[in-house]
Amino acid sequence: MSSDMISSLYVFVLAGFVGFEVIRRVSPLLHTPLMSLTNALDAIAVVGAIVIAGRQQSTLGTVLGTLAVIASMSNVVGGFLITDRMLRMFRRGERKQQ
Repeated sequence: MSSDMISSLYVFVLAGFVGFEVIRRVSPLLHTPLMSLTNALDAIAVVGAIVIAGRQQSTLGTVLGTLAVIASMSNVVGGFLITDRMLRMFRRGERKQQ
């Protein structure tokens, strides 16, 4: 492995650990704002994955980039669906007049 690959792997593992610890300590009350933030971060990950897949430097890079695009997009779509569902729970229902 090259030193660039090792340093990139180190940053990835460290970012994953820090992200897990930050999200684990968030109150359930703040879940909707946190979901919106993670959707924005996933959108950045989608762009990065598209760049990696589009370079086509190696077959492995293209396959991993494509998998990253699929995983990030499913997370973005799922996050928006969950956020929309949670926000619908707080809407006032129309009252029927008698």
